[in-house]
Amino acid sequence: MTRKYFGTDGIRGRANTEKMSPETALRVGLAAGLQFVRGNHRHKVIIGKDTRLSGYMLEPALVAGFTSAGMDVMLVGPMPTPAIAMLTRSMRADLGVMISASHNAFEDNGIKLFGPDGFKLSDETELEIERLMQTDLSARLAAPTKLGRARRLEDAAGRYIESAKASFPRGLTLDGLRIVIDCAHGAAYRVAPTVLAELGADVIRVGVAPDGFNINKACGSTNPERLCSEVLSQGADFGIALDGDADRVILADQHGKLIDGDQVLALIAQSWAADGRLRGGGVVATVMSNLGLERFLQGQGLKLDRTQVGDRYVVEHMRETGMNVGGEQSGHMVLSDFATTGDGLVASLQVLATIMTEGRPASEVCRRFDPLPQLLKNVRYAGGQPLADPRVKEAVRNAEARLGQTGRLLLRKSGTERLIRVMAEAEDEALVASLVDELCAVIESAAILPAAAD
Repeated sequence: MTRKYFGTDGIRGRANTEKMSPETALRVGLAAGLQFVRGNHRHKVIIGKDTRLSGYMLEPALVAGFTSAGMDVMLVGPMPTPAIAMLTRSMRADLGVMISASHNAFEDNGIKLFGPDGFKLSDETELEIERLMQTDLSARLAAPTKLGRARRLEDAAGRYIESAKASFPRGLTLDGLRIVIDCAHGAAYRVAPTVLAELGADVIRVGVAPDGFNINKACGSTNPERLCSEVLSQGADFGIALDGDADRVILADQHGKLIDGDQVLALIAQSWAADGRLRGGGVVATVMSNLGLERFLQGQGLKLDRTQVGDRYVVEHMRETGMNVGGEQSGHMVLSDFATTGDGLVASLQVLATIMTEGRPASEVCRRFDPLPQLLKNVRYAGGQPLADPRVKEAVRNAEARLGQTGRLLLRKSGTERLIRVMAEAEDEALVASLVDELCAVIESAAILPAAAD
């Protein structure tokens, strides 16, 4: 069955269009509710959201769908995605829902679903929900006496705050640290600064005034320039930038220099290995992680297992192998000792714990390896299969030959847009730039002109 709604991270689209309309949300709630109504107990679902205006439209539609399927609904309001995963599991709910388009602009929105174990749903379960959405569900609606109820969960924020603080080592505080936290005007705008303050930090709050339109706008992990500027102007020791639903993080040291997900993975892997906490002999990352990370881990006697892009694939591999540290260069950090999905705040706390333990500035603690020059460019195309074009294949073979054993080349289609992503990395920065530009030009040509005969 071809997917119509679900992508690599739930359902996502422009608000109030077919893929993200109230009607779609209603059918998602009804179909997912029917899929997870199993047994005779009172079934319940946790629903959270970020701060987008369209959340007010999608939330009641989902409530209508779930209650009509016979599920009770607990609404928690704006709350990070990892908080929804945690609450779903800790409250023995049958399902968790996060209304968010993550790092996208306010015009978009999305629906992420979590099973009773707090993990994102499998491809098979999502496909079954899609199948149900496209059938006549009227005969399966709950009887009038079996309809669900909806209520607010008033202490949801406090539960997540305590859970996040529990990931920080006992006996350690953030006393004396001046920290900038940029919440992207998103879901963590209240809870994240509170956690840092309660652990003793002097907190400078940025991106904590959501108005429904400004989520991720010139702030947050995908626009970290604001964070770096604030760190410097405030004389801060450390900076944290979350995305709209707080499952992604980018950090900055006291000089306003960015620290990406690869450096965080290296730091946590080395620290946890020294403490005997690292399981599986290494970490899980995606094909996008820098070759410098892989070489650093090898030098520590650790391995790097790579997956395709997407935190869900990182988590799946972690579960299959028993590894407890994984993440993406873009800032999704999954630490399964504490969470079932990416949690930007919890990952930040692990880095801060190392800074406090070692007693050195962030610029020293968070630079574990020198990354190889890496360049990523996107090529937009109208249709067809540019990567299958013989000209592109030949260009790739030539590029790989020029790289030899000194670097990597990666071409992949975006899972959400008509884009071909072209990435190269090697010790020779000029070679990297040349190869990427040449490949992009060939792909652009293949996307416009008819393929040459074989």
